[in-house]
Amino acid sequence: MSDSSPTEPAPTEGSATSGVTVGSNSNSDSQGTDDITATSPVSDSNDSTPKTDVGKQPDFGVPTCGGGMGGDDPDFSYIWIANSAQNTISKIDTQTLVELGRYMVRPDGAGNPSRTSVNLSGDVVTASREGGFTKFHARIEDCVESNGIPGIQTAVDANFLPWDQEECRAWHTPMAYASQRPAAWTQGTFNQGTCTYTNQKVWTSGNNVPEDGSVDVLLVNGDTGAIEATIPINGINPDFYGIYGAAVDKNGNFWGSQLSQGWLVFIDLQTLQSKQWPMATSGYGMTVDSKGYVWTCSSNAARFDPMTEQWQVVPAGGSGGCMEDGAGTLYMSGGGGDIVALDTVTMAVKQNFPVPQYVHGISIDFYGYVWGVSMGSQAYRVDPKDGTLQTFEGLVGAYTYSDMTGFALSNVGTPSG
Repeated sequence: MSDSSPTEPAPTEGSATSGVTVGSNSNSDSQGTDDITATSPVSDSNDSTPKTDVGKQPDFGVPTCGGGMGGDDPDFSYIWIANSAQNTISKIDTQTLVELGRYMVRPDGAGNPSRTSVNLSGDVVTASREGGFTKFHARIEDCVESNGIPGIQTAVDANFLPWDQEECRAWHTPMAYASQRPAAWTQGTFNQGTCTYTNQKVWTSGNNVPEDGSVDVLLVNGDTGAIEATIPINGINPDFYGIYGAAVDKNGNFWGSQLSQGWLVFIDLQTLQSKQWPMATSGYGMTVDSKGYVWTCSSNAARFDPMTEQWQVVPAGGSGGCMEDGAGTLYMSGGGGDIVALDTVTMAVKQNFPVPQYVHGISIDFYGYVWGVSMGSQAYRVDPKDGTLQTFEGLVGAYTYSDMTGFALSNVGTPSG
């Protein structure tokens, strides 16, 4: 399976017909293991060392006063899925499987979104393949009056509002890249007094025109959308896609991988220094697990230890995205109509869960359900306890394999001390 190519037909647009107004009475029209050692990691001219506690159980950083997500009884649990062919993203309740909002990602109605990333407050940012970064609030009480109409106008179902009417969009930052894929939030800092997260930042990456041969990683202010740092990544073959997938570790450091067998890239959140290592096998999806290991996922599963800078690789029959459940199981998109469950310690395949069709993106919600997102109109919710399955219908050219629930960010933990 491959991502959208530069020659794909232009996505079609949907319509905007309904929404909700809050604060007024009127309504207005988101299994042996091969050891491969990276003996010569390539580094930019710095001595930055990944600060990941491999082997240590994570501090999930779940606020005791409730911060929206995480814990045994989250305030809410949404999955945000990109409707790439419609240039929108959908907000779906993971318990009821009801769509609670759909949103345009760029003011021109285009963009071709493909990644969503959810922060520990529950808000989402989406990256558009054709360039652009957009944040939406999860809770209507966080939305801000901006269109001059009394109350808050926002989508409440699959009928998205015109760009200038939608008021749960926090910000949009235009970015002019030939290809922009990754999106990954940092944890930020939890304020026990106000019961909110502050200083949340979000990573993305863009590939300049292919002839330029350069890739940027950007650190963006999560409150304003302002670009705080641009880090050029040299010494890798950028191809068309640049850095393809991204996730963070418990310290909010950036980890990004390339499509196929390219490079694994690390950037320290504090120093902005980078390091990179050749990938051990072809990869598509990627994630960081609760013990700090970095995974790339495709037909093989590859686990990178940041402390030893060594890879372990095992055939797994996968294809697309992957995510770990915090309890030692990595769920991967299978090569056909299945989801593969892999033991993160032994790297043995434990189980295959059948689904009606190929699912490209994999995510876990805060109730432990495993989600598989098709490349069409369906998303499937699987209960890993018994394999029972429920289906959400109504997506439009779906494509998402990043941290679309926020569970992966919660799963890696937060800095100790």
